[in-house]
Amino acid sequence: MAPIRTQWTRLIRFVANETSRVHIGQPVDEALDVGLAAYQRKLIKAFEISGSALDPAAQVTTKVLTVKSLLTPLSREEVKLVRCLGLNYVDHAEEARLPKPNFPVLFYKPVTSLIGPLAPVIIPKVAQPPKDHNPDYEVELVIVIGRAAKDVSEADALDYVLAYSGANDVSFRKHQMAVSQWGFSKSFDNTNPFGPCLVSSRLIPDPQRVSLKATVNGSLLQDGNTAEQIFGVRRTVAFLSQGTTLEPGTIVLTGTPKGVGFVKSPPLYLKHGDKMSVWLSNGIGTLYNDVVEEERSTSQTKL
Repeated sequence: MAPIRTQWTRLIRFVANETSRVHIGQPVDEALDVGLAAYQRKLIKAFEISGSALDPAAQVTTKVLTVKSLLTPLSREEVKLVRCLGLNYVDHAEEARLPKPNFPVLFYKPVTSLIGPLAPVIIPKVAQPPKDHNPDYEVELVIVIGRAAKDVSEADALDYVLAYSGANDVSFRKHQMAVSQWGFSKSFDNTNPFGPCLVSSRLIPDPQRVSLKATVNGSLLQDGNTAEQIFGVRRTVAFLSQGTTLEPGTIVLTGTPKGVGFVKSPPLYLKHGDKMSVWLSNGIGTLYNDVVEEERSTSQTKL
């Protein structure tokens, strides 16, 4: 099986100034951190891409559009499934004083949890007040599956990866620690930033060399590297595809490095008005999202 080769190198999804419609495109500036530029309200230009984000044959055109607002790189309708790994970094397991798992710790998220750059993370009423429910940040590398994968080997696993992206797996620790299944505590609507772009897998030949950071209110709290993953991208894709088809559009959140808030003394938790950012290297860039408690939000969520 040959690797997936897209015509684009980086893909963004956005509303264009020129049309007020949703488009996909490739940033004109190859080095631009589009998430940072959107946060700073700087001009972002993109070559329009003709076709679907999930179609490797989609063509980068010469038509240039101006980004009015940046969205998740895949729409909720394009995302087939959101699968997630927990406790997948050696240093994170150590800080949580938990043994390294022998098998991937897995959970699912609904697509309604996904939000884009600059959209507010909403703390729902069921997780208020924050000081009792410990909302927490988690920077993560995201795998985007580009072709149907079933029973694939570790050797061939990367051939099924279309692209990589970033995420902030905002987690509500009180609900998480109350039960053995984490799905409820990590699945609330509008709580999982995703983006700011897709980076073609051909630009990241070794996904175990990606740096990732998380910052809250200007303080750097996570500073890790995917080299610390217990189950790397190859092992993850091979494991998840056993007896189960991973359809194109499946995204996989691959866990977070050390530095999360709930293990600190005293615990650090997210609250109304906090400003978060997560950054990943290799051209993925930065996701900026503010924290808002439900019924105090005045912003429109960007999907």
